[in-house]
Amino acid sequence: MFSYRHAFHAGNHADVLKHTVLIATLDHLLEKEAALTVVDTHAGAGLYRLDGDYAGTSGEAAEGILRLLAEKKPPASTAPAAKSATKKAAPEAEAPLADAIARYLSVIHDFNPKGGARIYPGSPFIVQHLLRDHDKLKLFELHPTDARTLDANIAQLEAGRQIAVLREDGFGSATKFLPPPSRRALVLMDPSYEIKSDYGRVLDFAAEALKRFATGTYAVWYPIIPRPEAHDLPRRLKTLATKAGKPWLHATLTVKSSKLTTTPTGETQRPGLPASGMFLINPPYTLKPLLAAALPQLVERLAQDRNAAFSLDSGG
Repeated sequence: MFSYRHAFHAGNHADVLKHTVLIATLDHLLEKEAALTVVDTHAGAGLYRLDGDYAGTSGEAAEGILRLLAEKKPPASTAPAAKSATKKAAPEAEAPLADAIARYLSVIHDFNPKGGARIYPGSPFIVQHLLRDHDKLKLFELHPTDARTLDANIAQLEAGRQIAVLREDGFGSATKFLPPPSRRALVLMDPSYEIKSDYGRVLDFAAEALKRFATGTYAVWYPIIPRPEAHDLPRRLKTLATKAGKPWLHATLTVKSSKLTTTPTGETQRPGLPASGMFLINPPYTLKPLLAAALPQLVERLAQDRNAAFSLDSGG
C-alpha cells in the first residue's frame, strides 16, 4: 500500500500538466477577496530535490519540467488567453509561450531564483505559495515517510494555523472540511492509483463532496494507462457532474505510445507513464481558453514520439 513515492516522479510530464492546471485554477479563484480553502487529499512530501537520489533514479523530470525549461520560448504574450486559443498559430520561431505555461514556469522559478529546477514544488507548496494570509490549506498524507517529510517541510514555512497537515486518509476524512466557513473551496484529488480501488474511491469521494458542497471546485488527476478503470474514470466523472447539473472540463496530455516494446535482447519493456488527465467539476470559466493555448505547446515540447497528442473537452 505504501510503496509509491512521488519523489521518483516529481517534475515529470504529468506534474507539468497537473500543476499548470492547478495554478491557472487557483489564479482565478483567488481573484475574489473571500477566503479560499484548498484541500489536497494526497499531499506527498510537498517539496522535492530533482538532483537528489529519488528523482535521479527515475530521470522523469528530464522529460518534463527540465525539458520544458530547456525549450522555453520568449516571454509570454500579454494578449488575453481566449484570443490566443482561437488565433491561427504563428510559426514556431515566433510563437510566444502560452500564458498558462509561462505562469507555471514563473512559479517554478520562484522556488529556483538562480534558474533551472533543482527544487521542484509539489502541489502543497505551489498552493501555499499562491494563497493569501486569510486562506486555508488542508493537507492529507498517509505514507509514513512522506508524512514526516511533509511535516518537516511545512514547519519551515512558519505558516501557523493557515496550514493543517493530517496523517489521515484523505478520501475518508477530507469531507469534514466541506463546506468551509467562506463557502469557497478547491479540492485536489491525485492519489497514486497504485491499487485499483483508488479509481472507485475518487468517484465515491467526489460524489459525497458534491452532496456536501455543490459549488466547490473539484480537480482530479489520473494516469492514462492500459487499465479499464483508468479509461472509465473520466467517463464516470462526466456522468456524475452531468447528473448533478454541474459544469466540467477534461484535459489530457499524451507524450508517447502506451504499447510495449521489445529490446534487442528480446526483453519486453513497459513504456512508463505515457499520458495523464485532469478532470474538473465546477472549473473556472477562464480555464478552457488558457488550456486551449497551452496544450498544443506542451505536446510539441514534451513529445517523446509521434503519438504525442492532447484533448480538451467540456460540458454543463
